[in-house]
This record gives sequence, C-alpha cells and structure tokens, in this order.
Amino acid sequence: MASLIEELIDVLDKELDIYQQLIPISNEKTQIIIKNDLTELQAITDKEQLAVDQISALEHKRDTIMENIKIVINRKSSDNLNLKTLIQLLEGQTKEQKKLSILHDKLNTTIGQLMENNRRNKSLIEQSLEMIEFNLNVIQSSRMAQGNNYTKDAAQYNAKASGTGMFDAKQ
Repeated sequence: MASLIEELIDVLDKELDIYQQLIPISNEKTQIIIKNDLTELQAITDKEQLAVDQISALEHKRDTIMENIKIVINRKSSDNLNLKTLIQLLEGQTKEQKKLSILHDKLNTTIGQLMENNRRNKSLIEQSLEMIEFNLNVIQSSRMAQGNNYTKDAAQYNAKASGTGMFDAKQ
C-alpha cells in the first residue's frame, strides 16, 4: 500500500503544479477579456485546454490508484473513498498522512482561486455579450427608424425600401 500512497502523492503533486500554472493564465485571461482581444483570447484558451487535458489524464490515473487502494484496504468498489477519508485511514503513517493533508489543503485553495477567477471571467464575457447585443439592437433600431418619416396627414412619404434587416443578403 505504501507504493500506492507514494504514487498518489506524486499524481496529486503534478495536478497541483498544473492548477497553480493555471492561476496566472486565468488572471491574464481576465486582462485579455477586458481588452477585447479575440486573437489572444483564443491563444490563451488553447493553453488552458492543454492544461485541462493534462489534468484529465492525471485524474484518470488518480482514480485508478484510488480504486487499487480500495482493493488493498478491502473497501467495496461502490464505497466512496475520497482524499479526506484516506487521510483519516492513515493514522499510523504520519509522514504520508501529513503529505496528503498538505496536498489536500493546497489543492482546495488553488482550485477555489481558479473557480473565483473563472466566475469573474464568465461575468466579464456575459457583460461583453450583453453590450454587443445592446449595440446590435441600437443599430437595428436606428436603421428601422430611418424609414419612418411621416407627413402631418400621417401618410408615409420617402418610402424607400431600405431593408428591415441589418445585413444585405444580395452581396
């Protein structure tokens, strides 16, 4: 079991490293969203996707290790064995227990920070989309208002067909 715990610690260490690398990337993403630089946004999203792919591979490995630990400690595969529970089960192994506990706390802190950054970025993107929608509505309204010129008898004059849509489909 000791080798499984060491392998788990190694995997969690690698995950923590990648999550910590994502924090400055998510902060940079905030600035890119504010600048409205779509090219840079695509580039940084590609960086994030690479990190997510690495984390997914490590998560799969971690799940496999946790399943193997369940077998060694005679837990049913349907039982939920999370890191916190495993830390409690390692009462006699203080060195491993301490390492896992520190990793657990660091992962929680780092992931919490990433979640906050992602919430902020999501909010900025939603605000940007709302502004784009507002601008489109203003443009469309002004185009439609241009064709509504009436005389005092309420009969429309200057009845050019300027088009009701925003885009010219004839091009």
